[in-house]
Amino acid sequence: MRITTTVAVAIGLAALGACKQSPTENRADQIEANAENVADTMEANVANVTDNMEANVQNAADQVRAAGENRADAVRNSADADGNSADNSH
Repeated sequence: MRITTTVAVAIGLAALGACKQSPTENRADQIEANAENVADTMEANVANVTDNMEANVQNAADQVRAAGENRADAVRNSADADGNSADNSH
């Protein structure tokens, strides 16, 4: 409860302080705030792109592994069908 009250008082004081600023200072503060918002959005977008890229790479890696396993199984199965099994225990 104290933190909420403290934050509310701080916001109120900041608003009162803004009333005493010149229009030029208010405009400069607005430009800074807009730039900060754009920068935050850019960082969030990069994080999202990175997450998507990581997921795509993981999926591609899984597909490569599966294709390798399938090709290896096909080689093993064709060797067994030819009677050329790699298993020399017969």
